[in-house]
Amino acid sequence: MLDLMTSNAAAAKAAALARVEVIAAYPITPQTTISEKLAEMAAAGEIKAKYIQVESEHSAMAALIGASYIGARTFTATSSQGLALMHENLFWAAGARRPIVMTVVSRALGPPWNIWTDHMDVMGERDTGWMQFFCENNQETLDTILIAYRVAEDRDIMLPAMVIEDGFILSHTFEKVDVPAIEEVDFFLRPFDPEVRVDLKNPHRYGSLVMPDWAMEFRFNNSLAMDRARRKFIEAGEAFRKAFGRDYGNLVEPYRCEDAEAVLVIAGSAAGTAKVAADRMRERGKKVGVAKLRVFRPFPAKELRSLAQHAQVIGVFDRSYTYGFGGAIFSEVRGALYSHGRDVKIKGFVGGLGGRDITESELEKVFEDLLTIYHTGRMDREIEWVGLKDGSWRW
Repeated sequence: MLDLMTSNAAAAKAAALARVEVIAAYPITPQTTISEKLAEMAAAGEIKAKYIQVESEHSAMAALIGASYIGARTFTATSSQGLALMHENLFWAAGARRPIVMTVVSRALGPPWNIWTDHMDVMGERDTGWMQFFCENNQETLDTILIAYRVAEDRDIMLPAMVIEDGFILSHTFEKVDVPAIEEVDFFLRPFDPEVRVDLKNPHRYGSLVMPDWAMEFRFNNSLAMDRARRKFIEAGEAFRKAFGRDYGNLVEPYRCEDAEAVLVIAGSAAGTAKVAADRMRERGKKVGVAKLRVFRPFPAKELRSLAQHAQVIGVFDRSYTYGFGGAIFSEVRGALYSHGRDVKIKGFVGGLGGRDITESELEKVFEDLLTIYHTGRMDREIEWVGLKDGSWRW
């Protein structure tokens, strides 16, 4: 059934379709309407879920960790400073192998205070052990949440997942969304059935102290689960295609990359803009393509290396900056392709911070820059900031 809704409404609808059992909610812009919509559903009896109003995002995650231990399917949503406040418990949820699904409506971190989108908040949590899935549009938000539950709750995985949508650009923008029937979702997403759960008749201790002779093995097992999640995501995407007709069977979605001389790797809503820019470049005979990064954790090194077998110049557009060397996606793409056996030139672009528009014309200039590198073999700068009001601006 087609419905007109925002990405936030799509996220709430997906949680309802997944028959979540415990929701912990604390409002923060631009995520608030997800929590509000779920509160309305719970109050009206449309969902049979325990809706917990907590005093902070830190408490929200703590509540869901406990609920997951007793075998409940759990959900929450947050943004920016709220996600940062969860930081301690994000590590706990991942280390304890709790398959919590959380929508993160990406938003800048302050100061200066800013409520608009960038990816600094989610990139700041990339090493906590959570899977991270990026959405281009409202339909992907709904669909990816359902896929996230299927992957996270698989007994071979048992890891939490962030489903990331861009604040305001998606969260408050209306688009047509194909909403599946809950009976169809029931067939795709079976009830949560963890192998280990709290049982008062058979008590155990959870999250206890581990000595140095075993601590490293726990982290190693988490790393193996994250590695297995690559295949599980592809399998879940294929099952989703068979059930609903929409294809999510890859971690990186290539667009016009077959004969591309230069390819731009990009994540989130800006991927759609990049596709339009690529189409315009193609109309002018310029061979460029887009690689939409759908999954950042687990990192799709294999898919990016396959991309590098064809493209000789790869650009990476980050809506974040790490204060190291470029954005997080650029650093990891370059690391994955380093010493891969091909002389691929990689350039990082940083833009769209604090909600600044990433326009088609700017991305066309990015493609022109990459094509210049392709034809001349020279790269003046490895990191380029895109869209600054004045290139000489300083604090």
